[in-house]
Amino acid sequence: MKRIWLLLITVVAFTLGFAVFGEIGVEAAKPAKTAKAAKAPAQAKASCKTCHADFSSLVPKGHPPVKGNALSSCTACHQPGMAGAEKKNVFSTRIHIGHLPPKGKLDCLACHSWSAGKSFGLAGVKESWGAPTKEDLDLTKEIFTSWASSDYMDNLHAKASLSCMNCHGKDLPAPDATVENKKCLECHGPMDQLAQKTEPADFKDRNPHKSHLGEIACTVCHKAHSASKVYCLDCHQKFKMTIQGTGKPK
Repeated sequence: MKRIWLLLITVVAFTLGFAVFGEIGVEAAKPAKTAKAAKAPAQAKASCKTCHADFSSLVPKGHPPVKGNALSSCTACHQPGMAGAEKKNVFSTRIHIGHLPPKGKLDCLACHSWSAGKSFGLAGVKESWGAPTKEDLDLTKEIFTSWASSDYMDNLHAKASLSCMNCHGKDLPAPDATVENKKCLECHGPMDQLAQKTEPADFKDRNPHKSHLGEIACTVCHKAHSASKVYCLDCHQKFKMTIQGTGKPK
């Protein structure tokens, strides 16, 4: 009898031990799998053909026939990676505006690949344009939406077929990035000619581009992703001066 009881106790103890420690072993393995999955890059998850059967109705009149309906069908000719030149990029602006609110609701990762804090690029292209964190990418989405539909200066540039790259270069700009006067004047300058264009007919000394304060950063008045404001009016409150990109009245 003693041997039977000892055998039963051993079996029960072994069973309970396996149940407890076996569960711990399984649970301990789960976080490892989750951590590994978190490191995997977020790949583009949609194809153009998900929404577009073909590109014939999307391309401008006279455009050469497009073979296929994948993103690579476009990027074969429209190469990405423009390095901040002032040249307009109609393809880039049209494809982004067409898929961002209010016209569309496509997520960036439909076309872009992203690995948090490591890389950000275009599907099928090896080049990386930065290493944004999740917070950086969320801010980029917010700014791109403003660029596509706001009443600010960013949308004025979008309507002129100018994208982020034209001012910031091909790398994703940092949250605190700015644009120097030299870059602005590549399109709008030189400064003396710009001053001639904005010289008032009556009060010639009230010229925002020929200030008594000397050279001022363009971004003091011209805000890209928020309401622009006339810096002169901080002191000269009775002046009548307007500026584009101030947004709609609240």
